[in-house]
Amino acid sequence: MYKLHFILATIVELMAKKTLSVFIILYFLPHLYALRLTDPFTKYSQLNLPPGPVGPDSVALNPSNKGPYVGVSDGRILKYNGREFEDFAWISPNRSKALCDGVRNLTMGRTCGRTLGFSFDPQTGDLYVVGAYGGFYRVGPKGGLAKKIASGVNNVPFKFLNGIDFDPYRRVVYFTDTSSKYNFTDVLMGNPLSSKDSTGRLIEYDTRTGKLRVLLDKLHLPTGPAASGDGRYVMYGSFGTHQIFKYYFKGEPQKVLDLPGYPLKIKRSPESGLFWVPVNVVVRQKPLLIHSFGYKFNSTGGVILAKSFAAQYSGVQVNIVQEYRSNLGRRRLYVGSINVAFVGVYES
Repeated sequence: MYKLHFILATIVELMAKKTLSVFIILYFLPHLYALRLTDPFTKYSQLNLPPGPVGPDSVALNPSNKGPYVGVSDGRILKYNGREFEDFAWISPNRSKALCDGVRNLTMGRTCGRTLGFSFDPQTGDLYVVGAYGGFYRVGPKGGLAKKIASGVNNVPFKFLNGIDFDPYRRVVYFTDTSSKYNFTDVLMGNPLSSKDSTGRLIEYDTRTGKLRVLLDKLHLPTGPAASGDGRYVMYGSFGTHQIFKYYFKGEPQKVLDLPGYPLKIKRSPESGLFWVPVNVVVRQKPLLIHSFGYKFNSTGGVILAKSFAAQYSGVQVNIVQEYRSNLGRRRLYVGSINVAFVGVYES
């Protein structure tokens, strides 16, 4: 598997140097991984959002495996009830349905709200949420208006919260503040994130004491994070350096994986010690080309599966890949993208 991973990284480098034909390479990328791996997620369907909003940037099932829940462009958190999506929660106290439902306009984000990540407490059913415009929130299992917990830590306001995970073992929440220079609107309006930006932070919230703590700072556009599930460490990605790190809550973080593209939200797999991360390979030409993968990897950086999403997400960024296992043992991947109006579902 390592050899195939190295081949992919080499191909991407050649693509950037225009040594090889971009279109030929993009066509054959998915087949490289089929040489030695069998993709179990071969059945595809999709859950369409209500008319208007786009961008299911986060996807999660509740502790009873109900949902999925998604956050969308008009500020709502929606819940799939088995037939369609319905309203569940929102984070902005200024939001009104008349003004905001169906909104895609970026300038409405501060009024209507925009969630960029959430994670359930499996014991209480509370949903912890990070918002695009500086807020960390909690909403109860019945939904409604979320309560803001904090808008900053250590006298530094949150600028671009972009990933979150609940650690069931330690009863804490981890989340990433990707940048203190850029915000969500900057990125969507075309201001590219600079790989030299090292103002990101990894933050911990203790649900028992209500205290916030900065675990790591001076990070290069951190993404993720994902708790190990046994309280030993937390994984996070570096959008700026195309890497995945593991942090044991003391000492220096350990690099576990180099990637051929940009990593976004990391999520735990149902199997202990395994994780998923979406990786977006970007070819900077006109028009811009994006090839999206989901990498399933272990705690030491071994890639278990690299799944191409080219067929359903051609040319668009994938933000989250979340695997769940039903009570009957059926495996399912939920895939979200900020660019589309549906949730992709891949089943075994």
